[in-house]
Amino acid sequence: QVQLVESGGGSVQAGGSLKLSCAASGSTYSMYCMGWFRRARGTEREGVAVIDRAGRTSYAGSVQGRFTISRDNAKNTLWLQMDSLKPEDTAMYYCAALPFLSLWATYVTFWGQGTQVTVSS
Repeated sequence: QVQLVESGGGSVQAGGSLKLSCAASGSTYSMYCMGWFRRARGTEREGVAVIDRAGRTSYAGSVQGRFTISRDNAKNTLWLQMDSLKPEDTAMYYCAALPFLSLWATYVTFWGQGTQVTVSS
């Protein structure tokens, strides 16, 4: 079992930055790939960025070059640095654990409860 708790969401103007954090508990955390997913109102949940245990990453095209995912296995922590934010980045952001590197939400094993990010124009 892995428990995930997100923090760091909030409201920001377009062009600004936010950094999301995810604190994980459970002895098997380091075995999982980790990721950030988001769901905007009226849309399906989509993958934003994922990272495996070795630090290999994959990003959605819409955030490539603006967002950076990172993790510290010793501290059981995952981050998402979001720069150059756009109004279309507004969504609930979820921390997730999954068995392999994928941006497909269907493969997620554990979910956090989410943190809201709102970007105003």
